[in-house]
Amino acid sequence: MIVETLHNDSWAKTYLLIDKSSKKAAIIDSVFGRHEQDLDFIQQNDLDLIYAIATHTHADHVTACFDLREKTGCEYVMYNNTVSLGVSKYVQNGESLILGNSVLTFYFAPGHTNDSMVIRAGDNLFTGDFLFTGEAGVGRDDLPSGRPEVHWKSLKLLDNFSDNLMVYSGHDPPNTEMKSLGWNRLNNPVLNFNNFEEYLSWQKKQWENLGEVTKIKTAIPANIFADTSSESN
Repeated sequence: MIVETLHNDSWAKTYLLIDKSSKKAAIIDSVFGRHEQDLDFIQQNDLDLIYAIATHTHADHVTACFDLREKTGCEYVMYNNTVSLGVSKYVQNGESLILGNSVLTFYFAPGHTNDSMVIRAGDNLFTGDFLFTGEAGVGRDDLPSGRPEVHWKSLKLLDNFSDNLMVYSGHDPPNTEMKSLGWNRLNNPVLNFNNFEEYLSWQKKQWENLGEVTKIKTAIPANIFADTSSESN
């Protein structure tokens, strides 16, 4: 499997997974407003987009998944408890989908949102906002449906994965070099906390430092109701 990082100069990460033999593709966390570039890449490389996947209901940008579904006929994939509309394929914990000769397996990872999930594809782990790279820690838990204690407990999910898996996060500074899970176990502060109290204290500092999410009032309704009208005006 080939992993293409699209828009690597952005904080919001989008990944294109390509099954080399069949040229079937899946896109993870495509962002509305720049997804036309994603479509151009897909068409220029003669790829067949099978899945558009959102790792969770985003609060900081509008997903392009429903628009990609309308334009390509691909499945819009989210975890089965999401409230987002427009989803055509719901997955459950441990469920797998086939992408050509490759397998995508989905794992429920709530806390940042109640519909967050992690995706394993071969030796790659796509973590959305459940886990970031190194000092970035994890996504903030003070946004709609976020629950710090649930996120803390969900981190045990990572115990099921080996050090060699490459972690591809949903947000990190532009041009961040993604690292293995083993590297993150050594360098990500959240993975070295001893208890929930340490985790909650770290989260609260993040909330103070990051402040308000500027697009939350448009992003949440757009992602729930599959409506991009506010983005177009």
